[in-house]
Amino acid sequence: MSEQSVKANHRDYNLQSWSKQKGLDPIVMDKAEGIYIWDPSGKRYSDMSSQLVNMNLGHGNRAIIDAIKAQAEKYCYIGPSYGSEPRGELAKLLTSLMPDTFGKILFTNAGADANENAIKIAKQFTGRYKVFSRYRSYHGSSFGAGNLTGEPRRYPLEPGIPGFVKFFDPYIYREPINFESEKAAADYYVAKLREQVIYENPTTIAAIILETVTGSNGVIIPPDGYLQGVRKICDEFGILLIVDEVMMGYGRTGKMFAFENWGIKPDIITFAKGTTCGYIQLGGVAVTKTIAAYFDDNLLSCGLTYSGHPLACAAGLACVNYYIENKILDNVNARGVELKASLNSFKEKHKSVGDVRAIGLMSAVELVKDKKTKEALVPYGKDPQGTMKKVNGELAKRGFMTYTHENMILVAPPLIITADQLKEELAKLDEVLGIVDGMI
Repeated sequence: MSEQSVKANHRDYNLQSWSKQKGLDPIVMDKAEGIYIWDPSGKRYSDMSSQLVNMNLGHGNRAIIDAIKAQAEKYCYIGPSYGSEPRGELAKLLTSLMPDTFGKILFTNAGADANENAIKIAKQFTGRYKVFSRYRSYHGSSFGAGNLTGEPRRYPLEPGIPGFVKFFDPYIYREPINFESEKAAADYYVAKLREQVIYENPTTIAAIILETVTGSNGVIIPPDGYLQGVRKICDEFGILLIVDEVMMGYGRTGKMFAFENWGIKPDIITFAKGTTCGYIQLGGVAVTKTIAAYFDDNLLSCGLTYSGHPLACAAGLACVNYYIENKILDNVNARGVELKASLNSFKEKHKSVGDVRAIGLMSAVELVKDKKTKEALVPYGKDPQGTMKKVNGELAKRGFMTYTHENMILVAPPLIITADQLKEELAKLDEVLGIVDGMI
C-alpha cells in the first residue's frame, strides 16, 4: 500500500488513543531495526522513548522473533487451565529473579489488567476494600486501573469507585519546602502518608500501590528512605505493598526491577511492557508465597481468556533470557551515567529547563517559563496553545522520536543503545531546547 493509503485508513477507520481525531497525520512505519524506525521515504527516526517505554531490546530482535515462530509451529493457543511449557517456564524464571519471598505469578494481557488483578487479589487476601495510590500516577485506563490512576486520564471515569484514595508523590522539585537533605524529604512524605492512613482507618486499607519510580508523570525518583518508610507503614498496619513495575521493570533503571534500588521487598509486583518488549502483549501479577498459599484453599476470583498466552510466554522467555545472557544491565548503567551527565549540562545551559531527573535509561526534562518561579511551560492538564506538540514536532523533524507529557520531555531509549548513538541523539535534544529557550 502507498504511504497515503495507510494514512487514510488510519484516519478514516481507527480511533487513535489520547487524541482529538481531526487532522491526524501519523508517521507511517515502513521498517524498524534496533533503535531506528524508517518511513516509506527512507527517512530514519530514532526511537528515543522505546515506543511507549516497552521496546527495551529495540526492534527486530531475532531471539524473540525466532522463539515466537518456534512456538507457533507447536501450537498458538491453549486455555489457562492446561499445562503449557512456556507459561510454566516463564513463571519459574521470573520468580527466580524476584525476592525469595515470592512464590507464584498470574499472567495477564498488559499492565492495566495486571494492576486490576493485583487490587482484586489484595482485597480478597486482606478482606479490606480501600486502596491508596498517588496523584501523579498512571496505572492504566481500564475502569479499575483508571481509578488507581491519579493524573487527568482518570477524569472521564469519574465519579469513581468507592475506596480509592489518593496521596501526594515525593515531588521534591515542586514542593514549597526547602528540605535540608534527602532523608528530611523522605521523612516528611512518609509522615504525611502515615497520617493519612490513620485518618482513613488502617483496618479498611487493603493495599498501597505505587509506581516504584513515577513514569510518564515526570520520572519522579523517590528520595532514599521513602520506599523503606512506605514499607514500614504497610508492616505496621497490615497493608499490602504493591509496586507497579510495568514501565520500570526489566532493566530500565539499571536493576532488573526498580524496587531493588532501595532494598525493599514488596508483597505484590505488577509487570508488563519489558517482559516481551512489545513483540506480543503480556503482563502479570507476582505474589509472595504467603499470598499464593492463601489461594490453596480459597478461590482465586481472577481469570482471563489469554492468561499466559503461549506465544507471549515464549516471547517472554526469549526476552528475559536475552537481558541476562547479553548483560543488558551493564549497558544501561554505563549509558545511564552518560545520559544523566548530558541532561544535567542541559539544565545549566538552557533557561527553559527547570529540572532533569534520570535513573538508568529513564529520564524527564521538565520545561519551565521561569527557573526562579518554576512556572511550568504549560499548565497542569492543559496545553491550549499546543506548545508541547510544537516541541515534539521540532524533535521529530530531527528524527528524534519520543513523547511529551504535561511539561515534560521523556527520554527513554532502548536499553541496547550505544554510546555513539546516545551522543548523536542528545545533540538533537540540545538543539531543540535552544528553540524552547527562544519560545519563552
